[in-house]
Amino acid sequence: MYRISAFGLALGLLLLLLPATSWAQQRPAIAEQMAKVYGIDSFGKVEAIRYTFNFEFGDHKFSRSWVWSPKTDTVSYSGKDKAGKPVKVTYARSQLGSQSDAVQKEVDPAFWNDQYWLVFPFHVIWDTNATVTDDGMQPLPSGKGSGHRITVKYPSDGGYAPGDTWEIFLGGDNRIVELAYHGGGSTPPKLVTATWTGYMRAGPILFSTEHRGAADGTRLRIHLTGVAVKMVGSKAWIPAR
Repeated sequence: MYRISAFGLALGLLLLLLPATSWAQQRPAIAEQMAKVYGIDSFGKVEAIRYTFNFEFGDHKFSRSWVWSPKTDTVSYSGKDKAGKPVKVTYARSQLGSQSDAVQKEVDPAFWNDQYWLVFPFHVIWDTNATVTDDGMQPLPSGKGSGHRITVKYPSDGGYAPGDTWEIFLGGDNRIVELAYHGGGSTPPKLVTATWTGYMRAGPILFSTEHRGAADGTRLRIHLTGVAVKMVGSKAWIPAR
């Protein structure tokens, strides 16, 4: 797994695979049902998604804004570099090798991290190299009740997240209520727990915009703002409500 910085909490992924016709045969029924709740069947109609990723880790805070066009895998970034200077860049991920070191080593890994929090329920289906299991009802990481647990485990070598394991806990409506992440590598964070609340819908896609918890015992908050989608054939942005 790539670590953006000591505070970056880079929760990456192996590959982004857009929905394939065979996914329904590759995942437990509960995972399919969960992804449908978030709108995976309509994701192919989405032209672009924009949002701002706001991060608080202890006393450390930052924000960075994105526009992602899934069909072309084009990314626009607005934020700051390591020196605190404003940065704006647009690039096609298929041509990442021609971009600057800053884009390759800082911006793009940050995109993977932030996008994972944005559409994680879909990655349970898309990331076909991960092993996904239905664990039935289990205690929530917070200790406050129980939820239907789905475990997503990545292979021990290769990719952005070797050996990482994610446990998501669903409520009765098949929405994620809590998450536990177990880092498979030697670099922190090793354990992240977070709530999934602040649900909002933009067009056909459901987003969780509020995540509170801890990373290796340090207070963590991830808050997504300005979430909106643009549908294929339309120039209008649909804000999340």
